[in-house]
Amino acid sequence: MANDDRTKIIPRRTPESAAMLASVQRAMTITARLNRLTFNDADEVRALFSDLIGTKVDDSFVLIPPFYTTGGADIRVGRNVFVNQNCTFYDLGGLDIADDVMIGPNVSIITSGHPLEPSQRRAFVVAKPIVIERNVWIAAGATIIGGVTVGENSVVAAGSVVTKDVPPNTFVGGNPAKVIRAIGD
Repeated sequence: MANDDRTKIIPRRTPESAAMLASVQRAMTITARLNRLTFNDADEVRALFSDLIGTKVDDSFVLIPPFYTTGGADIRVGRNVFVNQNCTFYDLGGLDIADDVMIGPNVSIITSGHPLEPSQRRAFVVAKPIVIERNVWIAAGATIIGGVTVGENSVVAAGSVVTKDVPPNTFVGGNPAKVIRAIGD
């Protein structure tokens, strides 16, 4: 398995895995409170999300609950970001969302996973960062996998599974997602 400088490997029964579990427990407490709110509670949603990620989000940030995450502390969001309802962000590997990003309902952004080998599957967690660049639209039900960068101005089609980098100014779709065409004004 490749272990470049962006990859985190967290073995079971270690101080790192205990910290990961504590982070999950903290996130579940905060998201339980956040998920009782409605669209009309935008200021409270922003306050709880800011608490979750450990930094104040811009007043232009909009998130419609429910929302799920495994940590929160490794999420960074820019200005004018919109996250629709029922999204899941597994952020252990780091998740950077730039300005002007739109994320549709039921989107999963998953930075972590397990080894394929059955004997190793429960031995550790592998996490790689995800970068969503400026002005990206991720449509309903898409899944973005760890280690991926979605390039500026790109669109990920509904239901797509993104396993490789998305070039800027492209429309991708399918499972695995492939470039369908270039886009621009």
